[in-house]
Amino acid sequence: LLADVRPGEPATTTRPAPRRPRPARAVPRGPLHGRRVLVLGGTHQEAADVRGQVTALGGAAAVNFSAGVTDVILMAGGEADRRLPRIAEAGLPVHRGRAALGITLPAPCAGPADEPGYVGKHRSEAPGAGVPVLARGAVIDLPEDELVWTVNVAWRADALVSGVDVDVVAFLVDADEQVIADEDFVFYNAPVSEHGTVTLSADGDCEQSIRVDLGLVSDQHSKIIIAAALDGHATFGELGAVALSVDGDAATAATATLDAATTERTMLLAEIYRRNGAWRLRAVGQGYDDGLAGLATRLGVVVDDA
Repeated sequence: LLADVRPGEPATTTRPAPRRPRPARAVPRGPLHGRRVLVLGGTHQEAADVRGQVTALGGAAAVNFSAGVTDVILMAGGEADRRLPRIAEAGLPVHRGRAALGITLPAPCAGPADEPGYVGKHRSEAPGAGVPVLARGAVIDLPEDELVWTVNVAWRADALVSGVDVDVVAFLVDADEQVIADEDFVFYNAPVSEHGTVTLSADGDCEQSIRVDLGLVSDQHSKIIIAAALDGHATFGELGAVALSVDGDAATAATATLDAATTERTMLLAEIYRRNGAWRLRAVGQGYDDGLAGLATRLGVVVDDA
């Protein structure tokens, strides 16, 4: 065999040549533009439907009670949520009744005399109100002057029983959506890919992040797939909504809320892929009933059964 050794083709990790900037695209504005809405109560499907309507009206759907929340929609069962006292203390608008923010509620929570709700100190716009909110399957171009992006993934910390973990992972794949080597699979036991192209940060109990340096992506890789998986028999229907924020050093490129899952145990969250020399971002939200090993195998990772 040594007599037949032939020179190979080295993988390149050169940064792309700078391109002329494109004109900025206008962010579509709906009636809920600048509002970040937290939905409490209702069944999983009812809450998912309401969050979908919030996004369709130009707003952003929150999964945790954070500083950016501007409004709360309260449906049946939401009155028992442990976050309500903090919401009342913050004086946020709480909308309940048969309709809220222009949305017909499937399971309203009736207040005194079935009033539609009460209004506290309304925050006119959430931080980052000009950031595009992506629906499932939506695509945007990433700004060409930014090469390092962090996909932050968040969920409600108390949604699952104690001991069930959410694992955020990433795959560097080729044009056939297959890894070239097992090192292209980034997860909790291998948090950094070759050359530091993709890095996992998993320190939080309800948030993890994937950092991608597009300038280090080799010519052999055309896409980075970001996904999440649950331990054991837990499902994304039990976990509820998953929020994404794609952040650069200077600004946030987009946000998304994905919660269409029911029995799935793994979910494709987002893709960053190359198209005609530029990088694009897609919010995916596609789930599968098998676990992380099944997802990794479909993308070409050799999984050790031991």
